[in-house]
This record gives sequence, C-alpha cells and structure tokens, in this order.
Amino acid sequence: MKIAHIAFATVAVAALAVAATFAVGGKEMAPTVQYTLLDGSKQSSDALRGKVVLVNFWATSCTTCVKEMPHLIETHQKYKDRGFETLSIAMAYDPPAYVLNFAETRKLPFRVTMDNTGEMAKKFGQVQLTPTTFVLNKKGEIVQRYVGEPDFAQLHALLEKLLAEAA
Repeated sequence: MKIAHIAFATVAVAALAVAATFAVGGKEMAPTVQYTLLDGSKQSSDALRGKVVLVNFWATSCTTCVKEMPHLIETHQKYKDRGFETLSIAMAYDPPAYVLNFAETRKLPFRVTMDNTGEMAKKFGQVQLTPTTFVLNKKGEIVQRYVGEPDFAQLHALLEKLLAEAA
C-alpha cells in the first residue's frame, strides 16, 4: 500500500511541476541531441537554435509516417528559405538499410538521422508512437507536439507565426 501512495505522490508532484511550468507561460526547452546524418556528418541540435525546427520521429514500417512524408517534404520546401529546418529521426527499431532506401528513393530534402540507441526518443519524452512531431521556436522551446499526422493547415499557420517572431 505504501508503494502505491509513493508512486501516486511522485506522479502528482511531476504533474504539478509540468502544470506550473506552463501556467506561468514557460515552455519546455527541447533537449540537446547529437546525431549522425545519413551522409555521415555529425551534428548537434544546438546548431539549429535561431531557426524554427520541426523534429519528426518516424519509421518506415509506420503507414501514417509514410503517408505524411510528402506533406513534410512540401512543408520543408515551403519554409526552408525562411529560417526553417526539418530533422527527421528514424526510430531505433527501424532497419538502417530501410531508412537509407526510403530517404534515397523519396529524395528527402531535409536532415535524416537514425536513433540507433533510442536515446533521442528518450530525451524527447519517451517517444514510442510514430509519427510524433515536435515544433520548436527559434529559442529552442517546444511549442507544439503532435502524435499522429498533424493537421498541415494548422501546422503551416503555426510555422508562419513562429517564423515571424524575433529570435
């Protein structure tokens, strides 16, 4: 019985902390992640500060992910010249050869990496469902999280707003 009370108290305290953060207008900072792109170059998410960033967790086995990919390409192409970046992160269980083939055959125009260890999904709040997409403002704060395919009209309106803000 005591363990249940401790677990409940822990969850309650964590929920209050999150609620308090958002109640005072604070936004959660996106975690810093190191990654290797499909071309072999090593990168850090810190290099994306000052840009509006869409971080998309996906898998080649996810039908919704495959369905939304042309919309992500279109979104990237529409905003890339205005200070927008897309970071596409394949889940740890996705075979690297499948990810590489998918990226090459569909000519993905944005940054693609593989979360081989699951560390990036963990840092972004235990991402398990795909697609899961985060939108970050120029300060690196998470302003929106989508689980499932986003409403792209709503997403574009949000991106317009964020791109218009000062860094």
